[in-house]
Amino acid sequence: MAFEGLAERLQGTLTKIRGKGKVSETDVKEMMREVRLALLEADVNFKVVKQFIASVKEKALGQEVMKSLTPGQQVIKVVNEELTALMGGEQSKIAVAPKSPTVVMMVGLQGAGKTTTTAKLANHLRKKHNRQPMLVAADIYRPAAIKQLETLGKQLNMPVFSLGDQVSPVEIAKQAIEKAKEDHHDYVLIDTAGRLHIDETLMDELKQVKEIAKPDEILLVVDAMTGQDAVNVAESFNEQLDVTGVVLTKLDGDTRGGAAISVKAVTNTPIKFAGMGEKIDQLEPFHPDRMASRILGMGDVLSLIEKAQTSVDEEKARELEKKMRTMDFSFDDFLEQLDQVRNMGPLDELLNMMPGMNKKGMKDLKVDDKQIGKVEAIVRSMTKKEKQDPSIMNASRRRRIAKGSGTTIQDVNRLLKQFEDMKKMMKQMTGMTSGKGKKRGKGLGGFKLPF
Repeated sequence: MAFEGLAERLQGTLTKIRGKGKVSETDVKEMMREVRLALLEADVNFKVVKQFIASVKEKALGQEVMKSLTPGQQVIKVVNEELTALMGGEQSKIAVAPKSPTVVMMVGLQGAGKTTTTAKLANHLRKKHNRQPMLVAADIYRPAAIKQLETLGKQLNMPVFSLGDQVSPVEIAKQAIEKAKEDHHDYVLIDTAGRLHIDETLMDELKQVKEIAKPDEILLVVDAMTGQDAVNVAESFNEQLDVTGVVLTKLDGDTRGGAAISVKAVTNTPIKFAGMGEKIDQLEPFHPDRMASRILGMGDVLSLIEKAQTSVDEEKARELEKKMRTMDFSFDDFLEQLDQVRNMGPLDELLNMMPGMNKKGMKDLKVDDKQIGKVEAIVRSMTKKEKQDPSIMNASRRRRIAKGSGTTIQDVNRLLKQFEDMKKMMKQMTGMTSGKGKKRGKGLGGFKLPF
């Protein structure tokens, strides 16, 4: 996650004050000094840091906090609320025009990931909002930009409007909107040209496209990895174009995260989406409250639930729960479960959303796809009978499975033992369900990867 360093520093600082029954003014000032350093190190704009610290200090030293039963917890609540406010307060949704199509102009510097983000946004609009977007290739300067958008469009089975690289972007935008009206598309996403740095020619051309396209939304694509520079870029574009929203890309990278915290405060433009990876479906609506919770180690349970709802087949989950109750859970079911969890995204990303799961807590887990691949290889090397009834596994069967999966007999033994332990635990958990049928025990239970 982008905020690992910041999260670790802030969580360490807040832990000191969390359990305090009494909090003095000195405690708060000391904590604020640490928070200030952590934010500056994360590349948060120094003016933003100054305002943030002043605001938190004022509220944390207020009567309500100092005289509460849990002042330590209340101070953390104030920090969480102020961090949320700093990043925009509430989620800001993408515009919808009163009359179709809604025109979205994608702008930004070259290299920020604008073309890919345009395709990701189209995918998001179709999957989550049931819209029919049309992509427009209006970047006529960067070699292969048009080809890249056409390839992404093909991948998504989505129309891409292009007039090649010899027609002006203004004309492309004009004809694209006419075509979208004819074909009844409800969103037009215009991928405009970027430059390696901001220049007058770029801005003039974008202003002309804006004038002809009359966009309902101008989304600025900003590379979060560029830190403080990202904020300066956002400021310049906003001054010239009146940007309506920001998309932060590469927020999954090993960056200090300062751009995400500063960009809203400096430009007063909401962050609408965040790119959390390179895959076409790794664009998420930006929720300031959830992001603040993740930074402070409080988890992001809502996003985790949303991921589960889109990735887990409900009918299969009900079937699985029935099997768990009757202890009919086999290695085939286990593989199916493993697939569903993998569909939700990288495991370390999911663990990041769990309360209290900071980087330190995750160091011992060392969960990666290679480990899961190992488990899958072992299960796939079993016969149908062995998957259904692991109790028949004698020494020669275990040797054969280890050889077939490229693992050791110890690996196979460990997996079999953990599988049996998990089944016992599932029996206990399903036995604990109430008469009203509050189901527990869905998912992989307490299974730990054995390697």
